[in-house]
Amino acid sequence: MELLGKSKNELRDFCISLGEPAYRGGQIYHALYVGRKSSVREISNLPASLRERLPAEATITWPTVRQTYASQDGSVRYLLGLPDSGADAKRKSGPASVEVVFMPSTGRQTICISTQAGCAVDCQFCLTAQLGLIRNLTPGEILAQVLLPLELHKAQLAPQTNLVLMGQGEPLLNFDAVMAALRIILDPEALAISPKHVTLSTSGIIPGIERLAQEKIRPKLAISLNASNDEQRDSIMPINRKYPLAALLAACQKYPLRPWEHLTFEYVMLGGVNDSAEDARRVVRLLANLKSVKVNLIPWNPGELPYHESSPESIEAFRKILVDRGVPAFVRYSRGRDVMAACGQLALLNIAPVNANGAATQH
Repeated sequence: MELLGKSKNELRDFCISLGEPAYRGGQIYHALYVGRKSSVREISNLPASLRERLPAEATITWPTVRQTYASQDGSVRYLLGLPDSGADAKRKSGPASVEVVFMPSTGRQTICISTQAGCAVDCQFCLTAQLGLIRNLTPGEILAQVLLPLELHKAQLAPQTNLVLMGQGEPLLNFDAVMAALRIILDPEALAISPKHVTLSTSGIIPGIERLAQEKIRPKLAISLNASNDEQRDSIMPINRKYPLAALLAACQKYPLRPWEHLTFEYVMLGGVNDSAEDARRVVRLLANLKSVKVNLIPWNPGELPYHESSPESIEAFRKILVDRGVPAFVRYSRGRDVMAACGQLALLNIAPVNANGAATQH
């Protein structure tokens, strides 16, 4: 049995099946998610007899680090090899890979994790879309992307950890596995990351938004808007043809916000595509009936796609129109651009790894 990704109740049931007291499951739960143990032999809070027996009954599988790319801004992109799965066995290229990005800052670190290997949503400005969907990740594979960087950087960790589900994949198309992982991430007795510090980003999967709204414990929600009308959004985000703006914004209007919460809209700035003053005014009108919103303007990160960055002047003019009309807007520059770790750049690209000083690293 694979232990990583299992809830406390599942681990209790597992221990009972072994003829052990249920509370042993709680001990394993603590070892996995607080102790960050990557091997059953490391679970030292169990009696010796159970530790000797456990390797024949269970495993803890962390991904392998296939490559590390350290940005000059301090961010680190990890290319992770996932365990073999039935789906991977049918692929000529072998087991799937996925990426996670660790971004240290003063007083906190942010980890950007993936929820699928590849992505099926096909946003035209995103390099991940070029991969297509390889497969969904399991709860354990999602959790490992948080545990592994925390363990690798444990000597330098800041007090606060922020988590963003903005890597490869559409989280709401892998809803059950994502929520299983998030319940452990948000559990004060496990990873203990506050819901205020966890953000799930979606391209606008309305059924998933409606399901998320019903969860008692959930992360913050961010919507990838990226366009000011349906025609524009259809062309750069084909998912809009299934879930057009009117329906998406209606779902957002119904979404229950907690007293401390904003609904965030992300807007990737594409030069000459969606960055005009009229685009900004249309965005204001789109969001007019929503309460407690904010907009993050994200300069497009370069890749081999037929787009270019908006000028700083266009971005600032866009931001000013929103703010002047009562819509809080902020420019969010992505980190890790030099090692293809920024928003929209995660495409399993093997580049020359560099260290924080810009020199090549050896692996």
